[in-house]
Amino acid sequence: MSRRLGVLAAVLVGAALVAPSAAAETDRSGRFPAEFALPNGFMPEGIAIGDAPTAYFGSRADGSLFRVDLRTGKGEVFSQGPGTPSVGLKVDDRGRVFVSGGTGGDARVVDARSGAVLKSYKFADTDTFVNDVVVTDRAAYYTDSRKAVLYKIPFGRHGKLPETHTSIPLSGDFVLTPGVNNANGIAETPDGRALLVVQSNTGSLFRVDPATGVATKVDLGGEVLTNGDGLLVERNTLYVVQNRLNTLAAFKLNWPGTKGKLVTKVTDPRFDVPTTVASFGKRLYLPNARFNTPPTPETPYNAVAIPKP
Repeated sequence: MSRRLGVLAAVLVGAALVAPSAAAETDRSGRFPAEFALPNGFMPEGIAIGDAPTAYFGSRADGSLFRVDLRTGKGEVFSQGPGTPSVGLKVDDRGRVFVSGGTGGDARVVDARSGAVLKSYKFADTDTFVNDVVVTDRAAYYTDSRKAVLYKIPFGRHGKLPETHTSIPLSGDFVLTPGVNNANGIAETPDGRALLVVQSNTGSLFRVDPATGVATKVDLGGEVLTNGDGLLVERNTLYVVQNRLNTLAAFKLNWPGTKGKLVTKVTDPRFDVPTTVASFGKRLYLPNARFNTPPTPETPYNAVAIPKP
């Protein structure tokens, strides 16, 4: 999520409460569970975490949203899905969860406390997969893995949600390959002036001008982000989940996000096709999508935490 944004209040199973200071929770995060279960058959994809120790997950099965108290690993479904997928998620400092609708070609904004849908947006009807979202101070931007376009939800005064969205065609170095997953994870550059988008099928990372949609390939020193999925930027560190490789790559970026240098690649025996990544304290949290496991209503799923590399 955008480095400047986060949820202000903690949300626990069935109740809301005042959280201890973020610094105190950060200091204790190493004692939180390093692995916790998600509902059987849930088919997780996206994860979002704000300043409070609460993680939000979306279901590819029916679009339901699940929240977990990171201090205990316990959680609950707090928003029933529309029957279409929920994929990428982000949460902002107004307590709103922004949800990507996958094959539904849509997005919705959900109240993080009540689970009520605050606003819905229809982006596309056919050949669409609305995959991921980033929330900035001024707008939310969504990728579509089947189209060369970003969808923008511009905020009004005090973050007011608009009635409609705008579409920003991707151009420049970005070239769409029909029939496969293209644009996937999305984040802000460290300076907050542009967007970063990974193209899963080519393994390329692009810096995108949010005003024009012009994409310029980021110089990663020859590194290819094969199976690139979720992105996370913290200060000038970029984390990239490479799902089917069961790998998390970490890069140091320059401030404009035009160049990056690989710092490390992390694997973990608990990884089972992780898709996205979120941060709390000194840890990174990743849901296991288990794409290689045939899904059933009883298939178990989980999320794992690793130390920040």
